[in-house]
Amino acid sequence: MDQHARAEQPDGTPTPQPLARRRFLAAAGLTAAGAAWAVSGLGAGVAGAATVSRSASRSASARGLAAAAATAGGYAVPLDSAPHTRTWMAWPDSTAIYGRKLSGMQANIALIANTIAKYEPVYLLANSASVAAAQKACTNPNVTVIGSIPVDDCWMRDSGPVFRTDGAGGLDAVGLNFNGWGNKQTHAKDALVAQRVAAYLGVNFTAAGLVSEGGAIEADGAGTLMATRSSIINSNRNPGRTQAQIEAAMCAAYGASKVIWFTGISGQDITDDHVDATSRFLAAGAGLVQTPNPADPSDIWSNDEQQQYNTLSTSTDAQGAAIAVTKLQSPDYNKIRQTSVDFVDAYANYYVCNGAVISAQFGDSTADANAKAVLQRLFPGRAVVQLNIDNLGNQGGGIHCVTQPQPAP
Repeated sequence: MDQHARAEQPDGTPTPQPLARRRFLAAAGLTAAGAAWAVSGLGAGVAGAATVSRSASRSASARGLAAAAATAGGYAVPLDSAPHTRTWMAWPDSTAIYGRKLSGMQANIALIANTIAKYEPVYLLANSASVAAAQKACTNPNVTVIGSIPVDDCWMRDSGPVFRTDGAGGLDAVGLNFNGWGNKQTHAKDALVAQRVAAYLGVNFTAAGLVSEGGAIEADGAGTLMATRSSIINSNRNPGRTQAQIEAAMCAAYGASKVIWFTGISGQDITDDHVDATSRFLAAGAGLVQTPNPADPSDIWSNDEQQQYNTLSTSTDAQGAAIAVTKLQSPDYNKIRQTSVDFVDAYANYYVCNGAVISAQFGDSTADANAKAVLQRLFPGRAVVQLNIDNLGNQGGGIHCVTQPQPAP
């Protein structure tokens, strides 16, 4: 998940949750349902829109994958665009979280699931009482609703397992010890989703040596990660731990050997600034960063975008190669459909599935068309499908936030 906007009670009154992208709401009254994961138990060891060449991507991955995977027992997290077996999602049904906005959230989840299901199977988790509603909304027969793994919310990128492959037909899963984005939201069920999905599939499961979320860490599949310090090197996730300790745990979990850190923004949204709203890897040695629209006034978020671009475009990957960065310009806030300052306009929060790139459009026709053209150049073998997911955007997230790929072994 990226940055939620404010939730409401069933009567329409706001719930006191810090779920805003562009302004911070106090977290008073929020407690985790169940004990928080014990950090003290952690192990201590642990430019330009150029087309990404598939052959270059494969060769670069081959150079780095063996070394990267060595720290994870031969397993490493592949690039999101690697072939998938399926996509995992979850069905929201909590009026305590969403109030009268729940139906809009459900409509967006169903739209995304039905769209992805045109290209690959979707497994959708739902609480047992909501299975029938989820099945009714998800009309594509390629969507399978699973009622045996309960959930608190729909942000599967953060609560779900991070899958790894070994390049020889093996698949396992890592859990990032989800704690409700630093104990900002109830998460007793979601804290168990990663290991329960792994058990459902019958694959080996390992708890990572840090607390984080999938949307907080981006992997190039060849040994390089990127993340914001604000989200991970944070006392609400990993108190008392140094950057070096956290970095070692990240690399061990992902089968990586290098982390590119962005400063990020702490305390202004529930995620403390997840990287997947702004910066993505396209391949080994290639990245994408959403950059500010010159028509919008500068603020902390546009400054963050520019800083991430400056950092990534001057960085090298795990093999020491310079990273070529494509800019993806944000829409003009004066031209999009939504008017809330909390709305998340993240084109970069797209999802790559088998045969397609599922992306958002926000109503700025010029910027929407540009985003589609950039993604089409970057992923020439895939259809680019743009969806109106404004309900997710108003709750601070996007398409990448609610999807978790299961790579083909």
